[in-house]
Amino acid sequence: MIELPEAVVIARQITETVGGKRIAAAVANASSHKFAWYTGDPAEYNDRLAGKVIGRGTGVGGNIEFEAGDMVLSVSAPIRYHLQGEKRPKKHQLLLEFADGTAISSSAQMWGGFFCFRAGEKGGLPDYDLAKTRPSPLTPAFDRVYFDTLFDVETPKLSAKAFLATEQRIPGLGNGVLQDILWTARIHPRQKMGELSEQAIQAMFTAVKRVLAEMTAQGGRDTERDLFGRPGGYQTVLSKNTVGQPCPACGTSICKEPYLGGSIYYCAGCQRL
Repeated sequence: MIELPEAVVIARQITETVGGKRIAAAVANASSHKFAWYTGDPAEYNDRLAGKVIGRGTGVGGNIEFEAGDMVLSVSAPIRYHLQGEKRPKKHQLLLEFADGTAISSSAQMWGGFFCFRAGEKGGLPDYDLAKTRPSPLTPAFDRVYFDTLFDVETPKLSAKAFLATEQRIPGLGNGVLQDILWTARIHPRQKMGELSEQAIQAMFTAVKRVLAEMTAQGGRDTERDLFGRPGGYQTVLSKNTVGQPCPACGTSICKEPYLGGSIYYCAGCQRL
């Protein structure tokens, strides 16, 4: 799975790098993966895509979506670009070979969707279809009025992590980008939403907008890689790269704990329960 900043960055790179290229051959499901999903029979992808020309790419939540003639490809896993003559990866769930000898490939990490459907049709999993209907935090439509519509009677019982990073309330906002958002808002990941003041809720909303915009503008996070395999320029404050290091705001060592099926990172000095 990828998250919103990287989806937007890679989609833009798809447009700039392979936009206008003609697909010579498409291979899907070359390496079987238990948690890889396709639209219909992946063996038919070559028939659907061969001869089609790549169009514009768009980040949709945690999906990289791009046109291929009258078809649409939506991928929720990292995509890599390969030069002419460059060795292709041994294992992949999607490989597009272009007429000029270059290619792109994608491989599932924990899981991934590799959907191919006709333009104008619904495609992918329900989470993807939901992402198409909701405003991106990178747009003006995601304002405080909209943010408040995400709250319901169950919200006070949820932790800050559960509210922001589960149930696709904000498509593309996952456990990875969550860490710096909550640090910026000075909210602990385990803090119950019902215990937050109005000032803290406003800080959370502001952090969602600001941090995601910064991550995207800087080419993604330094823990992730772009179309060319380069790490992003956004230096994460809380991530696997900074565990045990001093918090840049207060000097307290950054902690890591398991929580809600993943890891949380936090500063006990800045993010008090």
